[in-house]
Amino acid sequence: MSLIGMHKTELDTPALLVDLDKMESNIQTMADYFKTVNTELRPHVKTHKTPLLSHKQIAAGAIGVTCAKLGEAEAVIHAGIRDVLVANQIIGTQKIARLVNLAKQSDIMVAVDNAQNVTDISAAARAKGVTVRMLIEVNTGMNRCGVEPGQPTLELARHILRASHLKFEGLMGYEGHTVAKPNYAERDAAARHSVQLLVDAKHYLEKQSIAVPIMSGGGTGTFNITGSIPEMTEVQAGSYIFMDATYRNVEGVGEHFQCALTVLATVVSRPAPDRVIVDTGMKVLAKEFGMPQPVGMNGLEMVGLSEEHGKMNADASVSLTPGDKLEILPTHCCTTVNLHDRYCGIRDGIVESVWDITARGKAQ
Repeated sequence: MSLIGMHKTELDTPALLVDLDKMESNIQTMADYFKTVNTELRPHVKTHKTPLLSHKQIAAGAIGVTCAKLGEAEAVIHAGIRDVLVANQIIGTQKIARLVNLAKQSDIMVAVDNAQNVTDISAAARAKGVTVRMLIEVNTGMNRCGVEPGQPTLELARHILRASHLKFEGLMGYEGHTVAKPNYAERDAAARHSVQLLVDAKHYLEKQSIAVPIMSGGGTGTFNITGSIPEMTEVQAGSYIFMDATYRNVEGVGEHFQCALTVLATVVSRPAPDRVIVDTGMKVLAKEFGMPQPVGMNGLEMVGLSEEHGKMNADASVSLTPGDKLEILPTHCCTTVNLHDRYCGIRDGIVESVWDITARGKAQ
């Protein structure tokens, strides 16, 4: 049965909804910002995992896309997108084989922080007859992946430059430990300190006559901080397309973008006046950033998620009964999307589009 033309309240639940007007406004707002700075936008696929939405972002002005995993890169490249950064280390024979195969179909770029990995990719690229573009990931304070600034970065850059069938493109860093700080002044200071480590690494390489054409980093929480730093060339923001209850409370972000993503739920039980149970648990709503919350309903608060149930506290003003439907705002849009097979695109309350989440679960 086609869902197109149905009112959103007629949908079976749980259902992942996208308010198309809000999403399109978010895409345009971010695109408009990057028209005012020298930095370009390379939005992250890991948020929406849907090639169609990547095409919308590119049509609005993005230079290409960022992916977290090869599976995401395969999905968008097979959908016709060429300029793709895998902002992650691709390790092991099987994955490297997939990487060099993608280089036949795209201008793929990959992050590295290890000399042996560089050697392995070089050998595979040579055997395949392709050239793989590389960014060195620099640790700028998140202490996840990344080579240290200074001499370690220089040594890895020289190793890439000596290897065959590789093209050194520049540096990448991610100030992920700063992006969700609610206070703008604190976030600005922390992000600038982090990005300065990447800038220093660029200058260190340039003093050794190594050109650094690409400087990539940033996220939704720092789009207008990292995006304003002259040495940066691109920003990898992702969550802005949908937003969520976490980013909504981040000063300098929440006022620019609208929450476009919700999960439609059905009340399945009202076992007590102060308790409402809905059919949206951990298998459809992420909770690592806190409890998702009902949209536009006073006196109702999500207080617990089990596998299939959401538990809400309710006061006497809440008249919900079994069968009623309501929308829930996720606290983390990226991981919530990955729990669903498709979106229903809603405009003026009516289902306008249904999109498969093509890269859902592409963790390899």
